[in-house]
Amino acid sequence: MTADMDTEDSIVSVIIKRRLTPLIQVEVEPVGRWFHSYEARRLRGHLISSAGESEEESEGEEGPEVEIEDDIQYLRSLNPADWKDQDHYAVLGLKKYRYKASDEDIKRAYRMMVLRHHPDKRRGAGEEIRDDDDYFTCITKAYEILGDPVKRRSWDSVDPEFDDEVPAVNAYNKANFFEVFTPVLERNARWSTRKHVPSLGKPDDPKQKVDRFYGFWYDFESWREFSYLDEEEKEKGQDREERRWIEKQNKVERARRRKEEMARLRRLVDNTYACDSRIAKFKEDEKERRLAHKKAKAEAIRQKVEEEERIRREAEEAERKKREAEEAEQRAKQEVEKKEREALKKAFKKERKTLRSLCKDNNYYTNNESDRVQVMTDVELLCEALELVKIEELNKELSQAGKDQAKGRGVLMKEVTEVRNQIKREREEVAAAASRGGSGSGGEGSWDVVAEYINQHTTTNIVRHAKEVLSKAKELQHSDQHMREAANKNAYHSMEKSQAKPTISDATASQRFDTPQEMLGMNTMAWGAEEQRLLEQALKTYPVSTQDRWDRIAECVPNRTKKDCMRRYKELVEMVKAKKAAQAAAAAKK
Repeated sequence: MTADMDTEDSIVSVIIKRRLTPLIQVEVEPVGRWFHSYEARRLRGHLISSAGESEEESEGEEGPEVEIEDDIQYLRSLNPADWKDQDHYAVLGLKKYRYKASDEDIKRAYRMMVLRHHPDKRRGAGEEIRDDDDYFTCITKAYEILGDPVKRRSWDSVDPEFDDEVPAVNAYNKANFFEVFTPVLERNARWSTRKHVPSLGKPDDPKQKVDRFYGFWYDFESWREFSYLDEEEKEKGQDREERRWIEKQNKVERARRRKEEMARLRRLVDNTYACDSRIAKFKEDEKERRLAHKKAKAEAIRQKVEEEERIRREAEEAERKKREAEEAEQRAKQEVEKKEREALKKAFKKERKTLRSLCKDNNYYTNNESDRVQVMTDVELLCEALELVKIEELNKELSQAGKDQAKGRGVLMKEVTEVRNQIKREREEVAAAASRGGSGSGGEGSWDVVAEYINQHTTTNIVRHAKEVLSKAKELQHSDQHMREAANKNAYHSMEKSQAKPTISDATASQRFDTPQEMLGMNTMAWGAEEQRLLEQALKTYPVSTQDRWDRIAECVPNRTKKDCMRRYKELVEMVKAKKAAQAAAAAKK
């Protein structure tokens, strides 16, 4: 039986060891109204009931009674006419409790004083009562002041029992710092509007805690006010003007006393700071830390001087490797961009070739020789004017049309009409803007009007600017005629050679239709505002003395080749020269 019990106990102990976790020490802060009650009773010597208890709790629980001191000699010495100078707590027998007394304590004291000192009761006991100057009036006045929270705060602010003394800065107070300043700070903490006033602490407190303490006291917010000391009550004024004057004088006096109180509190904190031995210790520690830092810095400088040559070599080696890596990365980037440009160029060439092949295979969608030459010209116009996406869409529609010449011609002529209408609109807009600009002195402003008109009537989301419109106008003026002649010439030679040498492959024929711009690798799309900005920035970044200047500039402008950038630069130069010549001519006419 004993062996079984031992086995059972060992099993239980093993289970407990496995299930229970180690104990952890946690610091908690007591809160709640019961803790308030406990603290109130502790501070008052377990003689006063808690201020946080409700009337029902006070009636239901038998708390410690207030020890009321009935000083009959003091009461009989009072003059009801001088009620403002009397000690209201002493009148109600709460002199030793004062501001710590709760509202319930004040009510209980007042009831007891009424039962003991009511004139009727004293008169029944045979005491001679004078109604005009009886001290019972002082008891009633005391309860009137202390029973009202606002009036009680006003009285507590000027409590004659409160010690306003500020300890001076001297050797004794420095030597007995905590014994001298702790009670003074605790006494003044009652005025704080914020709860949880930090205590002065201990000699070994860390710097963070001490800094928090002085931070709180230097930003101390006091609720203390001095309305109880007003010389006159404004209700005594005979009229509104006199009452206003009394109130104004009282406010001035309160403000003066308030200012003196804040100066007193600031002097208290300053003296506390000056006598605090911890502050001197922190300053000494900071001085030592700075000295150690200075020595460490000097040592670091010495080591830096000793190893300067090694560091320099390492820096040069790192710089060389970094430069090589950047150059390799730049070359790889250029290679990728080159491949992208080549791919774009091949895509253009492929789609244009496809367009020409589709038209050629379908006899240019006409049986008339003269019409065929015009269709060839239109095809070349489409190859020059359309973007890659539009050419792809056109080829798709023509492929779907197949051998249906009527449908294919309709698709082709629809695109040709749109392109010609677009060119015509652009010419008209540019011509109208140029005529408006040439007829007056506001030429530059007129291009803004043209740009605004284009932005309002365009079907795309691209925003055009005045400089871009002007550049496009000059580009159309110089290149349109050449483009049309080149297209006609290529179309004619293509037709002639296809009739004379029918065995020539499609690839060779399509290559003969390539425009000079394609042969040079140029992008015929108009320059946008963002591309123009990037080009101008690249021209500033890479001056004439830069090696491979135009290659670097082309890298800064996406989808533009070196030749595109050079061509655009020449156009800009011509524009500047033309503008200067126009300005010079205008100046000569004046």
